[in-house]
Amino acid sequence: MTALEATVGIIYLVAATTFVLGLHLMRSPATARRGNLLSASGMATAILATVALVAFDDSFHVTAWGWVALVGGTALGGVAGAVSARRVKMTAMPQLVSLFNAVGGGAAAIIAFPELMHRFEELDLLGGAYTNIATSVLIFVGLDLLIGSITFSGSLIAAGKLQGWISGAPITFLGSRVLTLVAAATGVGSVIWLIAAPGMLPLIVLTIAALAFGIFMVLPIGGADMPVVVSLLNAFTGLAVAMSGFVVGSDILIVAGGLVGASGTILTKLMADAMNRSVLSIMVGGFGTGDAPAGAAVASGGEVTRTDADDVALRLAYASKVIIVPGYGLAAAQAQREAGELGKALTERGITVFYAIHPVAGRMPGHMNVLLAEADVPYPQLLEMDDVNPEFSTCDVALVVGANDVTNPAARRAGNAISGMPILDVDKARSIVVIKRSMGHGYAGLDNELYTDPKTGMLFADAKKGLGQILAALKEYAA
Repeated sequence: MTALEATVGIIYLVAATTFVLGLHLMRSPATARRGNLLSASGMATAILATVALVAFDDSFHVTAWGWVALVGGTALGGVAGAVSARRVKMTAMPQLVSLFNAVGGGAAAIIAFPELMHRFEELDLLGGAYTNIATSVLIFVGLDLLIGSITFSGSLIAAGKLQGWISGAPITFLGSRVLTLVAAATGVGSVIWLIAAPGMLPLIVLTIAALAFGIFMVLPIGGADMPVVVSLLNAFTGLAVAMSGFVVGSDILIVAGGLVGASGTILTKLMADAMNRSVLSIMVGGFGTGDAPAGAAVASGGEVTRTDADDVALRLAYASKVIIVPGYGLAAAQAQREAGELGKALTERGITVFYAIHPVAGRMPGHMNVLLAEADVPYPQLLEMDDVNPEFSTCDVALVVGANDVTNPAARRAGNAISGMPILDVDKARSIVVIKRSMGHGYAGLDNELYTDPKTGMLFADAKKGLGQILAALKEYAA
């Protein structure tokens, strides 16, 4: 081992340490930004160390075009990532995460092809067999291609559903289940085929089958399950990167991919538990039909009580404890700053304020946390479902802003699409206010029984406009 290789190895170890520490810091909203910056710094350092190794180690023979591709690709990808991350709206963050998953999985899969070609002693593009290739290499190449290709196509479909380019409803057609099973069986079979008889044909069949399975796996999944899907595909991305690390013998890729895969898997399990459903049942085909049209039927068996901003402000002004429940409607209206300002105004009046965060509120894991952190909401006021539910029984006003299924008491009864799903106990509050544009359904396609609760007042307005009106009325009372 040369001095340069030893130095790069030490840098990789330091970078891997930053990944672990960064992931630890991301456990808390208060330290998540530092954790993200620390991990990103470690990855940037590892990339620069790799470039230096390629540039100064004589064992690498990079052509001029190779350097153009290396430097140009790094610059192009860095600029594209920075620009897209800065310009993306918070409501579109789930789509961006899905695209990043697709890029990560696709890049990991692409690594397998040139590395395998490099190891072939005899290359016959017309279909000949390749000999003297270690079985371990073929196993990792096969798994890399399988997982990476599934992640690539599945993430693109998920991004399309989230963006609205593809219907958020579960998409099935005659024979779709059979095609999914055939694609899965073909993909796994092709990995075995590649190991037993290395060649271009099993590589091609494997890639096509994996891409098809990714598409068929995500199409039948409804919008309500998208947070779980995004998390699962993120875990797949990590596993694909780890497999590519084994293929090229890169410890840093193995560590980084393993961490992403493990953390993504844990998060997926937590998200599924929050919906009281197994990951398998979600993958087989979730509920959810996307946004319901305005004017959808109200919950049966009750009447809706309308309210206005002045009445809501009066309730809030004389409350001692208020719990604000954000949902996707808040994100869609980009009303996080109004929600934060309202909470600040109430806190200044001596009122206890909490924000109730359901694990699957929004369209990706942690969506509400990110939005409210962007609005500078104090982290101690952000309470997860298990912590905030006991607070509702002593809450004077629960203010629901664009949340639907995660507040629906129907989840406590059997026989409907969200039966058994843990919900926020909003109906236990002494007074309830719901800000919503219409009586439209949530992703599960059910009427929300909370809306016809006698304690509930419905303020029909865009979340941004409604919160602004309430805040203005509250200031008038304060004056």
